[in-house]
Amino acid sequence: MNMKSILGAALISAALLASGLSADAKTKVNNYTVASPNKALSVKVSVGDGIEYNVTRGGKTVLSPSKIALKLEGRTLGQAEKAPKVTKSTASSIEKPLFYRQASISNSYNQIDLYFASKGFGVQFRAYDSGIAYRFYTNLKQGQTVKDEIAEFNFPGDYGSWIACTKDADHPYATSFENIYTVGPVSKMLPGRIAFTPTLFDIGGGAKMTITESDIESYPGMFLSGNGKGVKGQFAPVPSQIDKPDKRGKEKVATYCSYIAKTEGTRNYPWRIVSIAASDKDILADNLVYLLGGDNRLVNTIWIKPGKVEWDWWNDWGITGVPFKAGINNDTYKAYIDFAAKNHIEYVVLDEGWSPMEGHDIMKSIPEIDLDELVRYANSKNVGLILWAVSYVLDKKLDEAFKYYSGMGIKGFKVDFIDRDDQQAVDMVERISQKAADYHLVLDFHGMFKPAGLNRRYPNILNFEGVFGEEQVKWEKDLVHPEYDVTFPYIRMFSGPVDYTQGAMRNGTRTTYQSIDSQPMSQGTRAHQIAEYIIFDSPLVMLCDAPSSYEKEQATCDFITSIPVIWDETKVVSAEVGKYIVVLRRKGSDYYIGATGNWDEHDLGVDLSFLGKGKFNATVYRDGANAGKIGEDFVLETKSITSDNGLKIHLAPGGGYACKITKEQ
Repeated sequence: MNMKSILGAALISAALLASGLSADAKTKVNNYTVASPNKALSVKVSVGDGIEYNVTRGGKTVLSPSKIALKLEGRTLGQAEKAPKVTKSTASSIEKPLFYRQASISNSYNQIDLYFASKGFGVQFRAYDSGIAYRFYTNLKQGQTVKDEIAEFNFPGDYGSWIACTKDADHPYATSFENIYTVGPVSKMLPGRIAFTPTLFDIGGGAKMTITESDIESYPGMFLSGNGKGVKGQFAPVPSQIDKPDKRGKEKVATYCSYIAKTEGTRNYPWRIVSIAASDKDILADNLVYLLGGDNRLVNTIWIKPGKVEWDWWNDWGITGVPFKAGINNDTYKAYIDFAAKNHIEYVVLDEGWSPMEGHDIMKSIPEIDLDELVRYANSKNVGLILWAVSYVLDKKLDEAFKYYSGMGIKGFKVDFIDRDDQQAVDMVERISQKAADYHLVLDFHGMFKPAGLNRRYPNILNFEGVFGEEQVKWEKDLVHPEYDVTFPYIRMFSGPVDYTQGAMRNGTRTTYQSIDSQPMSQGTRAHQIAEYIIFDSPLVMLCDAPSSYEKEQATCDFITSIPVIWDETKVVSAEVGKYIVVLRRKGSDYYIGATGNWDEHDLGVDLSFLGKGKFNATVYRDGANAGKIGEDFVLETKSITSDNGLKIHLAPGGGYACKITKEQ
């Protein structure tokens, strides 16, 4: 080494010593690796100046080095860390989920746990065959203020993306988590916007990557924003001031604190999930959100009853052929109850209006509603009643309301207008869920963030909105809803069940559809609506149209009510995001096939070799020859098939196909 080099090295060493760091401490990086059970996925974690991880699939980088950290008040966990204590483990088990798309699911992974004892925190990384997940945990004696979380997802290229963003640029964290997906390179999608998760990315070669989270507890949910290299987590701060409630009792955040959570010192943080599917049809084969959702907290679940619901609000209480004026009154609801009982529908919901808006008091009902009488009448017909409530109004008298209404005989609540996922909102949802379970009440959350495993911790939560569902057709005249219907099952439904509220009996084509609030129609064909009962995960699913509309179409009603809501097995057999989806489900020895498409026509096929030997009856509900012109045109037929036949499916524009297969006796 010449004198100039020696002098330069000495100056660098002097500078490092002056800053309290040695050259070795500054540059030392410790690497740790964990691979999936099938060795296809690998995660490398680098610990040095910070903590970074990257993911490879088949030796190819799919996630570039990405920083992670927890910024606490006064210090950052994940910055300038010494080598951690490393624990490696593996697990393999079969889980038996409640009210899920599968009766059993595999839970197999390899894990590496990096514990930084001097700072009282650690990070766990798990590698599954379908993806990877990581989470922070802390072991601190005192409570902590979390200023922010660093969660980078850096890409080696400009991935294609399907992104749904919040709508209000001035109040980006005030959202019902409902929007259509825009498609394009991620670099052009997110400047100045934030997206709610799950979010889907095209990583090339037909493979797709889903970024989302699970096990959110007393912590805000994760949005995504662009960072120039991919995307990064974005988190709603804790509210500091709430605006005066609106006429419904909905609350909106006026100002925020400078931190995202105040939390216990010893706890687990949410799992960050990067799922990787080889093809579109493999996306929903991933069960990571459910598996990572936390343990079931309910000791007794035998009282929880999934099922179908006859709904009032979408059809605007629009029954006909009755001798009374239809509306929010006992006569109308008795007609709904009669219809539900006749058609073996488990529930009727009393949506907005049964309780007066004035005063925001959930303990009151309007004069036209006698709840005691309705419950008595419903019980005599073996039909359960579900009450709608604004979340913030309900929360103010939570124990009083649940005790009173459960004692009366009410079976559940549809809880609406949360419209946030900051720590306070997440805590409120947890509070409502636990208290509802205490009083044996089922829940359907609306204006709600994604499930993110909450339905595993509280299986009395049977469904969640957070989806741009059928209600949108009442007022959004410029929708392209059939395209959305074959997009969100790959993305939003990845996180858990969806209360899309299908079942429209008036069905518009691309040219005949109109947005009509009081007599709404769907976009797409009748068969499209029916197929959605098979395709969508919905343990508590609505029939959105009026009883009189179904009574005029009894064969259609009978087909809908014959479809299960809980499944033993589910498989996507043919798929292309935004174009079509074909789902095969099994309940006992019976099989169900549902297919829907966008505004294009599609000719698809299903291999029936899974049926095995014997003859089978197929009851098919499909698009009629003129469904492309008249959306209500359908064919309902029964035919004998064998495993050698194969199904040929033709979808009209916005079309659908539904089939039930039973073995001949």
